[in-house]
Amino acid sequence: MSFLILGLVLFLGVHSVRIYAGGWREAQIARLGEMRWKGAYSLMSATGLGLIIWGYGMARADSPVLWDAPSWTRHLAATLTLPAFILLVAAYIPGSRIKAAVGHPMVAGVKIWALAHLLVNGRLAAVVLFGAFLLWAVVDFAASRRRDRVAGRTYPVLGWSRDALVVVAGLVAWALFAFYGHPWLIGVAPFRV
Repeated sequence: MSFLILGLVLFLGVHSVRIYAGGWREAQIARLGEMRWKGAYSLMSATGLGLIIWGYGMARADSPVLWDAPSWTRHLAATLTLPAFILLVAAYIPGSRIKAAVGHPMVAGVKIWALAHLLVNGRLAAVVLFGAFLLWAVVDFAASRRRDRVAGRTYPVLGWSRDALVVVAGLVAWALFAFYGHPWLIGVAPFRV
């Protein structure tokens, strides 16, 4: 479990610098330059993510069970991830009403993803993993929306075609991952009967 926790501290810590040390972040970007900052940020993020994956894989099998989720929660969790995928796509396609309304759709999607997985995973390692991501996403979303309000930042809406593209691409990505990617990568089929 120590590698999982170390990975979470590194990955979520790097992703929290703007929340807790915005001035320091800006000073480092000025000192290093934007490209070197992004390189260091990416390297630390990738290292943290690798430790999370490795640590969770090691801790998952023998992690104590805190609760047994009813079987129907698998379907609920899989269904809840649908809006998470749509929000993820909205983060990368500018001009949608979803992006304009939510402001930070990727972080909102992480909140839904983490909550959905907490509903169905009662092992300690899963609670640590998904609970940490949920807590981080709640704090980051609130801080990001606060920064937007202070700066008077709004997000443009470029038409219904952007909304349709976000929803369709999110649905396709969700279906592909739920029916093929999740069983292959994670070893769990969300819609198994």
